[in-house]
Amino acid sequence: MNSSTIVSIPDGDGVMVPPQEDKKKPRISFPSISSFLGEEAPYDTKKVIHGIKVGISLVLVSLLYLIKPLYDQVGDNAMWAIMTVVVVYEFFAGATLCKGVNRGIGTTLGGGFGLATAFLAKEAGGMGHAIGVAVAVFVCGAVATYVRLLTSIKKTYDYGVMIFILTFNLVAVSGLRGETIVQLARERLMTIAMGFGVCIFTNLFIHPMWASDELHNSVASRFETLASSIDGCLEEYFKLSEEKENQTAGFNFSGCKSVLYSTAKDDLLEKFARWEPWHGKFGFSHPWDKYLDIGNALRDVAVTIFSMKGCLQSPRQPSSTLKQSIRGQCEELGSTLASSMRELGESIKTMRKCRAGFLIVTKLETKSEELNLLVSPSKLGELKNDEGLAIASLVFMLMDMVGQVEVLVKKVEELGNVANFDSK
Repeated sequence: MNSSTIVSIPDGDGVMVPPQEDKKKPRISFPSISSFLGEEAPYDTKKVIHGIKVGISLVLVSLLYLIKPLYDQVGDNAMWAIMTVVVVYEFFAGATLCKGVNRGIGTTLGGGFGLATAFLAKEAGGMGHAIGVAVAVFVCGAVATYVRLLTSIKKTYDYGVMIFILTFNLVAVSGLRGETIVQLARERLMTIAMGFGVCIFTNLFIHPMWASDELHNSVASRFETLASSIDGCLEEYFKLSEEKENQTAGFNFSGCKSVLYSTAKDDLLEKFARWEPWHGKFGFSHPWDKYLDIGNALRDVAVTIFSMKGCLQSPRQPSSTLKQSIRGQCEELGSTLASSMRELGESIKTMRKCRAGFLIVTKLETKSEELNLLVSPSKLGELKNDEGLAIASLVFMLMDMVGQVEVLVKKVEELGNVANFDSK
């Protein structure tokens, strides 16, 4: 027979407390919207503003349906204005301009080619009408799809080519009479233009989000991110064993990872920045391609810093005495690298030319020569194989970073000259 024994447990005062039945009451908890917004507010402020702007745009184009005199003019074609806002409206102003212009060009060209195809096929009459339309749809669809896959076209005009294919097929395949097609195309183009105009108005004149500003600030901030990573890596490497044992977690390389994975973001922002009108210090001919070059150079530095993870986590570490003997020169070189990175980042952020590049390069070369003299091949040969290899790996990475920062100095100088940065 199964039996159960209930044991009373005394509380803090020695009083026996009888066991209480476990009464589970169903509870339904709802997430606090206010707390959610409070946690995400700093990050989502721009997204909230973007949502408000989209809402305003939808209200404005919906007036084509809601106000009878306007509806009498455009009729059911007002739907295309709403569709244009939903499809074209993007977060950045440049992205909206890019999609809007692509949609306009694609619709116009697709409608024109489709209209010509419909007229020519109609002249053939009978079975020739169906064959002519089928051949035209196949040829235009195949050619346009091939063109769409070309790198130069896909980067900027992919959406426009897609709209061309869609519009061409809708117009060419439809069995409407020619004059009806012309009238329908004119009305739809007019409502699409209305929707695009509303998008441009709200996106450019109501708290605009500039892709150019985002690219500029993003590239400039990475210099500080990598400078902090250099300082953190060297600080972690030269910590004493006792300090590492008391430390809960090692150095975090998340900053380097964010720089390494920034290629796609930079490419998109650069594409959208080219579409944006003159605003602030950014003109139509601003050298956005230089930012991509600087971003690539920054990723090279991030790769080297991330490679130092092997030095930090290797089970074969040099002795504390050996580490301390080179600590001064390594930290001086690391500090010079970090300060140079911060100076270059500040130069881009404020759009002011930094001090002469040769001064930064000279200082870096001086500190690297001092470290080379301290850790010469002859001195490394006197050490144990493991210790010599570990020290040589660290020194090699620092020297590699010196060369990479020198490349960055040249690229930032080129950007300053082409973009006409202010002189200090």
